[in-house]
Amino acid sequence: MSQASLGSTKLAAVILHRKRLRRELLDSANLTDIRIAILGGTTTNEVVDLLEITLLQSGFRPTFYQSEYGKYYEDAVFNSKQLAAFNPDIVYIHTSVFNILNWPPISCDEKKFSAYVEAELGRYLTIWKSLAASVGCQIIQNNFEFPVNALLGNLDTISAGGATRFISELNRRLSQEARDNNLLSIQDICTISARIGLNQWFDLDRWYSYKIVSSVEASYAVACSIAAIVRAIYGRTRKVLVLDLDNTLWGGIIGDDGLAKIALGRETPLAEAYTAFQEYCLSLRERGILLAVCSKNDDKIAKEGFTHPDSVLKLEHFSAFRANWEPKHENILAIARELNLSTDSFVFIDDNPSERALVSAQIPGIAVPDVGCDVTRYVSILEMQRYFEPFSLGMEDLERAKLYADNTLRVQLEIAFSDYGEYLDSLQMRAEIEEFLPAYMERIVQLTNKTNQFNLTTKRYTLAELLAAIEDGQHIGIYGKLTDRFGENGLISVLLGRIDKHQFHIDLWLMSCRVLKRDMELAMLDSIVCRVRSRGVNMLIGYYYPTSKNGLVADHYQTLGFTLILRNEETGSCVYSLDISHYATRNSHIHILMETTHG
Repeated sequence: MSQASLGSTKLAAVILHRKRLRRELLDSANLTDIRIAILGGTTTNEVVDLLEITLLQSGFRPTFYQSEYGKYYEDAVFNSKQLAAFNPDIVYIHTSVFNILNWPPISCDEKKFSAYVEAELGRYLTIWKSLAASVGCQIIQNNFEFPVNALLGNLDTISAGGATRFISELNRRLSQEARDNNLLSIQDICTISARIGLNQWFDLDRWYSYKIVSSVEASYAVACSIAAIVRAIYGRTRKVLVLDLDNTLWGGIIGDDGLAKIALGRETPLAEAYTAFQEYCLSLRERGILLAVCSKNDDKIAKEGFTHPDSVLKLEHFSAFRANWEPKHENILAIARELNLSTDSFVFIDDNPSERALVSAQIPGIAVPDVGCDVTRYVSILEMQRYFEPFSLGMEDLERAKLYADNTLRVQLEIAFSDYGEYLDSLQMRAEIEEFLPAYMERIVQLTNKTNQFNLTTKRYTLAELLAAIEDGQHIGIYGKLTDRFGENGLISVLLGRIDKHQFHIDLWLMSCRVLKRDMELAMLDSIVCRVRSRGVNMLIGYYYPTSKNGLVADHYQTLGFTLILRNEETGSCVYSLDISHYATRNSHIHILMETTHG
């Protein structure tokens, strides 16, 4: 079955059962409320209906604002007060090739071509500028599909009067603007439409009758794409790909067939397909997705498979490895504990339908796509589900696998010390703790939305919300980066609060679990106390809002010497205070670098 057929099957089920699905999903626990304004150049009701289902399936409860048909420019530029009253978290500008106004004429020459591009781009620059002033939230702007017809044939992509060339250049300029604007994201309609096929993308009967430019299949692809971007903005993308071995990463059963007879390499079509899947997995690792093995196998024999001369993946590429005869769901839970990550960030790939069914039933939140047993389909199924959609891609993402490998070395070193303080000193830790810097804002947002365990309030922030907070003059936000003898841990802690008279209210305090029990929380506390005391603060107020995942920090404030001043017996939420009039430095094992003097 092709990727398109798989998508059509899922779409048919969604359309057939949409109302029932909506009712059931709305009853789900722990949904995150989100407000999305959709400014449409076409009729957007169908996209909104499908987007609501995909967002509910992703853990969001959406509320929508829709512009009237074709009023995307007017609502953004002239009706901004009405839009501001809606107070959106995200604005999505849903336009199509039919909304382009400044087409170059067929007779256009090279000198005038750029002027047409800039004129069309200018309309969107005006929209974004107006939205930044009125609502200041994240903007998702789609680029453009290629035109229905190419009047100049193959010359359409070359000539200055070619519509295809015009779209290509306009899309390039949109991407350039997004690279320079942190509050602007691009939805790649051009590629999505190409994958579906333009003949299946456009539905001119619906356009002339209802002003819906695309097919139902295309609307569903748009909805899935937007939902993936929303998940990425809020840190809901998957982090770990867990892989079976036999007939998943290579053809055949290594315990029966032996190393020489498993299918890998370029000698046969089957071997080449498995090699291509391994290359895809390695590419995921290189962009920050962790790889793990979960296989029913003898450990020694399983590892032997990665010594095959044509194996693209090697043992060092895996952050966790479980090959034994225990139930796979138990091994995956053990991997989650080892990596200190929740299973709702895991995707599990296995050619065996029984194993898929068991893992799916036993581990809430894990993604177990129905990949079947045809290796040529694995990549397209993973891509179609958009499990690993990134919102941004920084150095910390690219080096994540190395960070976890370095952490294994730290654990091994800890065993050699009887005194924990000596172990911490042996790490030779150095921290950079400073107020939020523009260069780190995307990473700070990413950490804010992905961290669940060491997170006192589990508040989620978009980039726009964080920027607004630190620009109001009352908020102070600090980040912490940690380095030790084994390498960089990266930006791993964030603390954000607001000054109210002589009190500093800590609205957000989180830390990556990679650096638990390293005293980084003491260094962060020292730093924020230094900063707020210089602004007349004598009391810290800390909040703990319990969730199903942050029990790890239930005693965080008591451990730091805060006093409990309020507890909600129904919800378990707590408020703590700490008098810092005579505060003494707590951190003694981390050397602070680049610390600014704050009085």
